[in-house]
Amino acid sequence: MKERGYLMSKVAIITDSTSYISKETREKNNITMVPLNVVFGEEAYKEEVEITTEQFYKEMENVDKLPKTSQPAIGLFEETYQQLAKDHEEIIVVTLSSGISGTYQTAVTASSMVEGVKVHVFDSEISCMVQGFYVLKAAELAEQNKSAEEILEKLNEMKKTIRAYFMVDDLNHLHRGGRLNGAQLIVGSLLKIKPVLHFENKVIVPFEKVRTEKKALSMILGMLDDDAKDGTPIDVTVIHANRLDKAEEIANELTEKYDNVNVIVSHFGPVIGTHLGAGSVGVGWVRR
Repeated sequence: MKERGYLMSKVAIITDSTSYISKETREKNNITMVPLNVVFGEEAYKEEVEITTEQFYKEMENVDKLPKTSQPAIGLFEETYQQLAKDHEEIIVVTLSSGISGTYQTAVTASSMVEGVKVHVFDSEISCMVQGFYVLKAAELAEQNKSAEEILEKLNEMKKTIRAYFMVDDLNHLHRGGRLNGAQLIVGSLLKIKPVLHFENKVIVPFEKVRTEKKALSMILGMLDDDAKDGTPIDVTVIHANRLDKAEEIANELTEKYDNVNVIVSHFGPVIGTHLGAGSVGVGWVRR
């Protein structure tokens, strides 16, 4: 726990692993992470702890059946709350969207199992590094000794300008995950459609069907330009599923184009990568 003179933050910040914030950044900002699981056959692995993203995509090349994913055990949340209760008065938990995982509800249920600390669970209604923007802002405000109420007020304000769009490389993952029916799969594959996806009402839904990746990316960056061209400071993340070169190419292009944009390159880790598949790319942003 980092000290500020004789003061320590009264509010602890927790995120689940799908925000994909690096261990170094979490440690630097006093962020606690609770991992979700990816399951290959009978073997379950805590993502970002027992299996790296690199190991995951390598393993995916050799499997015929997609892995499964699962939320953290309720006991893991309870244990984490109890540990943080020793040094904090309140806890804010930022989870991935409750529309795609039971993690939010598990975090809420676990909060009723601990005493001596007040737990607030914030549904980001999104995932990946865009969820991470909420986490990093919460940690920044906690460092400034802001109250949990003030932090949550800021997070809810951020929801008004958060944007995130994804394009997938292989429609089969969406189909197997129940997000695309057989007819759509056949037609989409024949036409080489690259669906642009986004979160709406807490779930992932198609935003637009585009014929090529180039057009899909152009559409996404066009929407970013609408928000960035007036000079408002914006945080952007370019997220990739085993396509670092492409993500860095997009990030460099944005950095060169805008003076008011701060760009972070991130990744789709095992849990989210299971559902989107290798080759996927996303861009998310929020007004600072």
